[in-house]
Amino acid sequence: MKSRREFLKTAAAGAVLLGSSAAAEKMALAGVLEQHAARKSKVVIARDASLHGAGTQPDEQRVLNLLDKAMAAYTGREKPVEAWKRVIPASILAGKVIGLKVNGLGGRGISTHAALTLAVAERLQQAGVRAGNILVWECDARSLEACGMKVNTDPSRVRCYGSDLSGYEDEQASWGSARIRLAKILTRECAMLINLPILKDHDMAGITFSMKNMYGAVDRPPYELHRNNCNPAVADVNWIPAIRQRVWFTIGDAITSVYDGGPTFHPERLWYPNALVVGEDRVAVDYTAWKMIERKRAEAGMPTLYAVGRPPKYIATAADAAHQLGTCDPQRIRLVEV
Repeated sequence: MKSRREFLKTAAAGAVLLGSSAAAEKMALAGVLEQHAARKSKVVIARDASLHGAGTQPDEQRVLNLLDKAMAAYTGREKPVEAWKRVIPASILAGKVIGLKVNGLGGRGISTHAALTLAVAERLQQAGVRAGNILVWECDARSLEACGMKVNTDPSRVRCYGSDLSGYEDEQASWGSARIRLAKILTRECAMLINLPILKDHDMAGITFSMKNMYGAVDRPPYELHRNNCNPAVADVNWIPAIRQRVWFTIGDAITSVYDGGPTFHPERLWYPNALVVGEDRVAVDYTAWKMIERKRAEAGMPTLYAVGRPPKYIATAADAAHQLGTCDPQRIRLVEV
């Protein structure tokens, strides 16, 4: 078994595809990963109780402001452009494609909000990313529409399309329980991903957030990926190099959520956390999200996910010695709430 340090160096070494600057890019990414490994995993929950105002949809300017607040708390940089430059390597900002992986499975009402997606795209452009190098994607056009997004392939603008348009790899990727065909958007187009999941209860996994959102990069996720509360499948899918090495940052949409009956829309269990959950450690982000849902269930007088047979076991698996994708130890998570 590789040590944590060896693992991180190996992961960083494959993080960016091709190009004459690949060696320098790999070294830069490895350095950042080493730096993060030496300290607690930081997770930020940023809230705005007035995010929705009087309507059902969040106010776009307040979403942008909340994003800035979350990024400032995470990076220690008040200016939005400087905050983004602390998170994204300069070589990627300058000329690589950044994918924004949204989640529209639940349909309208419980999908990644367009206001958040567009706010991220706006700040990336201000930080130096060309519009055409930002690619918003999901599995298909229907799911993108549920997120309030329209298909667009114009390279002069922020692009938006699904794997139904670009297709999947012919060869399977595999590790552990996962035997899957991955989206070509992931494997061939994006140098890195910013994960934009939406916080939801899940009828099999317990919760779905950062790591479970990667099922949207898989061609027709087989039933085997959902056995045993999706454990170890979620962890195994996220360990596959194309996913492990490209998912660099999570900006989790906890603006609207369902705390029971998910992953589809259930208005009777709708909840407005009015929050964003931000971090680089996907396991720590999911652990934090899990605790948010459990607190809401307790407030509503509902039993825990363990009590109803839906514990998100994959979170601990993702942190184990075989996966080393992050930490779910609260003593090693630095939670910042703003």
